[in-house]
Amino acid sequence: MSLISLRLPDELDELLNREARTSKRAKSEIARTAIADYLQRQERERFMADYVRAAMREGREDLVALAEEALPLDNEALALTESGGKSRVLAARESRAGYGKPTRARRPR
Repeated sequence: MSLISLRLPDELDELLNREARTSKRAKSEIARTAIADYLQRQERERFMADYVRAAMREGREDLVALAEEALPLDNEALALTESGGKSRVLAARESRAGYGKPTRARRPR
C-alpha cells in the first residue's frame, strides 16, 4: 500500500477530524473512501460523456435523451448501494430514531 501526504485547509481538516470522531473511524479510512468514491464518480461521468458524444456524432437524439434520463437514476442507484439499500434521508432518520422523543419514567423496583 502506498503512502501519500497532502495539505488540507484548516476548515477541511476540522471537518475530517469531526467526522473521524463521530464515526469512530480513522481519518485515513475516511480519506480512502472519499477518494475511491470520487474516482468511481469520475469514471462514470467520463463514460456517460463519451456515450453522449458518440450518440450525438451519430445523430441519435433518442440515445442522448436516454442518457440524460439515466444519469439521475444512476446517481440514485449509487447512493442506495452506498447506504446499504436505504435512501440517505431514510438512513439519517433511522440513525436519529428516538432522538427527541419523550421517554417513560422507570418505575422503581
